[in-house]
Amino acid sequence: MDIYTVSQVASYLRELFETDAHLSDLWVSGEVSNLSRATSGHLYFTLKDARASLRCVLFRSAYGARAAQELDNGQQVVAHGRVSLYEPRGDLQMIVDFVQPEGLGALQLEIERLKAKLEQEGLFAAARKRPLPRFPKRIGVATSPAGAVFHDICHVLERRWPLAEVVLAPTPVQGPEAVEGVVDAIRALNRAPDIDVIIVARGGGSLEELAPFNSELVARAIYGSAVPVVSAVGHETDTTIADLVADVRAPTPSAAAEIVAPDRRQLSIHLGVMAATLESAVRHRLRDGRAAVEACVSRMSRREPEFARLRQSVDDRSQRASAAIDALLRHRALELGGHRWRLRSLDPLATLERGYAIVQRDGHVVSSVRAVHPGEPLGVRVRDGTFGVRVEGVRSARRLRARPTPADQPPLFTVPEADPA
Repeated sequence: MDIYTVSQVASYLRELFETDAHLSDLWVSGEVSNLSRATSGHLYFTLKDARASLRCVLFRSAYGARAAQELDNGQQVVAHGRVSLYEPRGDLQMIVDFVQPEGLGALQLEIERLKAKLEQEGLFAAARKRPLPRFPKRIGVATSPAGAVFHDICHVLERRWPLAEVVLAPTPVQGPEAVEGVVDAIRALNRAPDIDVIIVARGGGSLEELAPFNSELVARAIYGSAVPVVSAVGHETDTTIADLVADVRAPTPSAAAEIVAPDRRQLSIHLGVMAATLESAVRHRLRDGRAAVEACVSRMSRREPEFARLRQSVDDRSQRASAAIDALLRHRALELGGHRWRLRSLDPLATLERGYAIVQRDGHVVSSVRAVHPGEPLGVRVRDGTFGVRVEGVRSARRLRARPTPADQPPLFTVPEADPA
C-alpha cells in the first residue's frame, strides 16, 4: 500500500487540472459574490449559480484586469480562464484572465478577450504605427481575386496614381482556410521586392464572416510585417482586430486605395501652385537683390576717391623723387672722382712715371738699407720695365747728411755683367 503526503496529493490534483485541455481554456458564466480587492491589485471573488459556486482570482497582471475593475457583487458575468488547485489551502479555484458582463455572444466574448490580450502586449499602441509612403511605386494587396474588392482598388489606383504597380497576393477572405491564407499572403508580400505598402481588404459581412480578421494569427502577421499595412475590412461601422493592429485603418477597400496613393490631379495642381509661388519668390528675390546692388553701387560712387588729385600728387612726388635721385647720383659721382684722384696719388706706379724706381728683393720691396747687404742682387722696377743690380755698398741716412758732390760719389749699384754663355 502506497502512502502519499498531502502535498503530493495536492500537487497531483493541480497538475491534473492544469493539463486537462477542457479545464485550461474555459468560459464560465455566473453571479459575482464575495468580491474583494487586495492592496496588491488582485481581485478575489466567487462565481455562483443556484446550485454551486466556484472561487476565482484575477491577478493584476492579467490582460482583462483593467476591465474587471468595474465588477460588483450580484453582477452577472462571463469569465475566461483555467481551473487549478491552490495547494496551501486545498481550494479549487479558477484563475481568470478575462471577465465581461453577461449579454454578449460567445464569438464576441472571444473577440473582446483577444482584444484585451493584444492591447496589453502593445499591438494596438499608436507609437508603433508607421507612416505611409507618399509616392508608392509597388502596392501589395492581400484579398480574394474573385470579388469586387480587388477590382475597386485597382480602379481607384488607376484613376489616382497610375504610376504605381499593384501586386496581388490572392487569399480566401472567409471560411476555414481564410486565416492561414491571409497570413501567407501578408508574408508573401513581405518577401516580394520593393513593396512600399500592403492593403489587407475584404468587403462587409457578419461577425462570423469577418472572423478571420479577428483571429490572433492574422493580428500577429500584420504586427510582424516589415511593410506598413492598411486594413480595409468590412464596412465603416465594422471594426476588427486587424483594423486595430494595422498602421492605418480604412473604412472601405476603395478608401484604402485613396489613402495609399496620392491624387495625380491634386498633385498637379499643387505642383502648379508651388511653381508659381517659387517663380514669384525668385522674382521678388531678384528685385530685392537688384535694388541692393544698385544701392551698393551708389554708396561706392559717393565714396570713390578723387583719382585726378591723387594722380597729380603721385606725379609731383615722382618728379621730386627723380630730382632727389639725380642730385644724389651727382654727389656720389663727385665723391667717386675725389676718391679716384686720391687713389691715383697713392698709386706707386704713378710715382714711377715721375722718374722714381722701386727696389725689390725676392719680390718684396726694399724700404731700408738695413734690409740689404753688399754683393746682394736686387731687382729695380722703373716706368717701362725692370732690371737687375748688385749692391756695392750700404750707407745709412746719417752718412748721407754731408752729401758729396756727384763726381766724388761712388756708385751704389753695379750692373751685373752679362753671362758670356
